[in-house]
Amino acid sequence: MTSTILIADDDPVQRRLLEAMVKRFGYAAETVEGGEEALARLTRGGAEPVALLILDLVMPDLDGMGVLTRLRDAKITTPVIVQTAHGSIEAVISAMRAGAHDFVVKPVGAERLQISIKNALSADALAGEVRRINRRAQGALTFKDLVSRSAEMQRVIRLGERAAHSNIPVLIEGESGVGKELVARAIQGGSDRKGKPFVTVNCGALPANLVESILFGHEKGAFTGATEKHTGKFMEANGGTLFLDEIGELPLDIQVKLLRALQEGEIDPIGAKRSQRVDIRLISATNRNLIEQVKRGEFREDLFYRLNVFPIGIPSLRSRREDIADLARRFAARFAAEEGRNIRGMTAEVLSLLTSYDWPGNVRQLENTVFRAVVLSEGDELTVAEFPQIAAHVEGYDVRVPPAPVFAPPVDAPREREIVRVEIRDPNVLPLLAPNGEMRKLNDLEKETIRFALTHYRGQMSEIARRLGIGRSTLYRKMKEYGLEEEGADSPADSLVA
Repeated sequence: MTSTILIADDDPVQRRLLEAMVKRFGYAAETVEGGEEALARLTRGGAEPVALLILDLVMPDLDGMGVLTRLRDAKITTPVIVQTAHGSIEAVISAMRAGAHDFVVKPVGAERLQISIKNALSADALAGEVRRINRRAQGALTFKDLVSRSAEMQRVIRLGERAAHSNIPVLIEGESGVGKELVARAIQGGSDRKGKPFVTVNCGALPANLVESILFGHEKGAFTGATEKHTGKFMEANGGTLFLDEIGELPLDIQVKLLRALQEGEIDPIGAKRSQRVDIRLISATNRNLIEQVKRGEFREDLFYRLNVFPIGIPSLRSRREDIADLARRFAARFAAEEGRNIRGMTAEVLSLLTSYDWPGNVRQLENTVFRAVVLSEGDELTVAEFPQIAAHVEGYDVRVPPAPVFAPPVDAPREREIVRVEIRDPNVLPLLAPNGEMRKLNDLEKETIRFALTHYRGQMSEIARRLGIGRSTLYRKMKEYGLEEEGADSPADSLVA
């Protein structure tokens, strides 16, 4: 789903121009006539979240500076681009100090506005990711950090907030990669155990002969190889939260001891002479159907009812496609910062592609896919070319990946080591030689270069001219000379005059 941009301007002509530009950039647009209306829209509960506010600085009821002040006091972090007809230095400094992300002067050009919007959204996505990472490290992550457009996910958030206010055992169900641990951390962050230990145990990764020792601990000399005392995960989580992931993988004999620990609040470390009291909040998770496991005798029925007191089912990513675009932008911003890449965002075509894919690996797969795309990218915006594996599985997209070269040494090859050079052609590289083996003419190479640039930069003439290092008038002249005028019709971003 596209981001929503709110436009606040008392001039109806400017509102219509800005709305037309924003929609042609691929975003959804809403307009209001004044500052009070803008604040009411930003604080309206249950409404579509606003990704960015374009704010006129001079309005009759509540001016732009007043809106910025009220936003800051209410701790609303929506990025703001301020615009005015009077571009004085004092106005710029005041707006920036009040919290504006950028400042543009009327009438703003389409290209300037588009770059400003991309930069603001990218910076906001990065700031949100940094904020979530820091709160997660501090054990203070809450459900306010898990913003979602999906009705199903909002239901999960409401249930999690209720669970956080009590010590009730929670069972989180969902496919692998949907974010079960993130929800568990948010439950702790919203409870009175905030900031206390949060201990994660992947039950499916525990060696069968060490499960009991890892969970409950052991005394020194309790068994062969026990050269020192081990406290166990239950004691590590004492006072905080113990998160048992993939709990359906626990052996039956350990399930018995887990049930006793939950009922009595005590554990029996291997080799210990007496039980130890523990105070934990248990949150368990599974990607299996535990009821079916109970029927097959693979999971204890009494333990199931002890764990399944407050079940929360997390929907798969394909069931909440509204969140894919926002998640992808957040991941792209984070990985671009980590990798030192200057990436402003993603094209509308990429967001449409990602939203159309089913994501069997859910959020984890999306995160890794965006990471790969950021590493592969060469421009300042992610395009479909950086997502070849995804495009290959979505109808209507055709991105070809050159096959790996397959070669075998000749039968009569000498036994000593040889270096075999294999040429892999990049489809974006222009060949210098004609099919007859002779050099191609400069005019032909120039024509193909301009045709490629028209496609690569989607007809944005200012960008094409800048990248090719020529003026726009020169570019138009060469396009007319080579018969490329129809292919290079100006995009809305270039042709619309504010």
